[in-house]
Amino acid sequence: MPAFEDSDLNVQAQPAQQQRSNSQAVGSSYGGSLPVPGMEPGTDRSVEVPATRSSIADPSPYMHQLSLSPSMKDRRGSRNSFGASLPIPRSKRQSRLSSVHYPDAKSGRPGMPPIQPTREILASQIQDLSGEKVKFAKNMAFAFDIDGVLVHGDRLIPEGKRALEILNGDNELGIKIPHIFLTNGSGKREVPRCEQLSKILGNPVALDQFIQSHTPMRALSEYYSTVLVVGGEGYKCREVAEEYGFKDIVVPNDIIAWDPTIAPFRVFTDEERATSRPRDFSKINIDAIMVFSDSRDYATDMQIIIDLLKSENGRFGTVAKDPVSQRIPIYFSQGDLLCPSEHPYPRMSQGAFRIGLEAMYKALTGVDLERVVYGKPELATYKYADEVMTSWMEQIHGEEKLPENIYMVGDNPASDIIGGNMYGWNTCLVRTGVFQGGDNDENNPASFGVFVNVLEAVKTAMRKELGQDFKFEWSSDNVNPVLGGGQDYSAIE
Repeated sequence: MPAFEDSDLNVQAQPAQQQRSNSQAVGSSYGGSLPVPGMEPGTDRSVEVPATRSSIADPSPYMHQLSLSPSMKDRRGSRNSFGASLPIPRSKRQSRLSSVHYPDAKSGRPGMPPIQPTREILASQIQDLSGEKVKFAKNMAFAFDIDGVLVHGDRLIPEGKRALEILNGDNELGIKIPHIFLTNGSGKREVPRCEQLSKILGNPVALDQFIQSHTPMRALSEYYSTVLVVGGEGYKCREVAEEYGFKDIVVPNDIIAWDPTIAPFRVFTDEERATSRPRDFSKINIDAIMVFSDSRDYATDMQIIIDLLKSENGRFGTVAKDPVSQRIPIYFSQGDLLCPSEHPYPRMSQGAFRIGLEAMYKALTGVDLERVVYGKPELATYKYADEVMTSWMEQIHGEEKLPENIYMVGDNPASDIIGGNMYGWNTCLVRTGVFQGGDNDENNPASFGVFVNVLEAVKTAMRKELGQDFKFEWSSDNVNPVLGGGQDYSAIE
């Protein structure tokens, strides 16, 4: 199975266990990584992860040859600029005592755990009698892509609903199998997105098990004060940035309202002007550019970003004497070239915008654009997924550990599959999204196999871990786990 090479990260080889512990260390000391501006030693609010270099993001096939220089071939083959560091937030850990609480204000059991429903009592008894299977069930987990695996836009893929029901306890043990949602989707706050998905999927999607492409970018709010946030519908990405803790957020409409000549072809409506926040941006330094989601106006967004990248330390109306040392950093929440939608063929995504921006910047300056990309298949996203999955294990099973057997279910070989393969996960490729090929993807084959849909992937993985005879339904809420179910447990001590 492919893996991240130590040379890709510019680090010395370390034992796997030591690498795991390092993923939770603050200010990781990987050789060659450059700390994010403002990083203070000793802080414990985030984890610094070196940016990975993946050949699948090489934009050269899509760019004019004038955009390439021989001396930069190795660097241009990387998704992230060499030496960049990606901070990720630490996931909150649930206390082991958190199950002891007052179910409601009228509880007559102060200091006592809430009364469990009958089904949970029965499931608990069955699990006590099936120790080996329970052990295996707690040592496996799933990470699901969303678009193209569980839904198409706002339309449910029916097998996705059933797969989640099984993982949420509708199985012979009545046990919850840890699973998280790891998507390169973006552009909305996590809370309403979870509420929307819960409604579509007919299964609960908790905030603590949900990762969008820009969720790990929350950690960047510690390092940058005034930021330009690009992409998304309306002002939703501004709301995301506000929730993440960014102090001073600028969006393209604020700049156009201040100076409409910046984007001469943009028709700026009265409604947009009324909802924007103009000020004199010739007196303000923007610290960084954050592309949170797909651009809704390529021409305007590219013009504004190019102006800032060419400026002197992020101030409009200036031109940097040194296009490298005075250039402000730019971050992209993900790098997918294509994404599935309700259209029969995949549509261009944020990666297409990035490639176009890089080519334009190179043509105008003669210099390659240094940039940092989050999302799948970047290492930082998988490190953060470890944090989230460990925290979720604590919440549902009271065990703060990372399961050993993790299955990534995705539809995009160039992000879901290659990222999972490089991180050592078992990868399952489904045919309900981007991938519509043959037996497997030729360039990035899924390590566990190709499946017609997510339900078949989940069932196959569970049979491998729990046995071919494992049943994918809870037999009855009225079954006595000692006397019922067709099995005599009386001899079990």
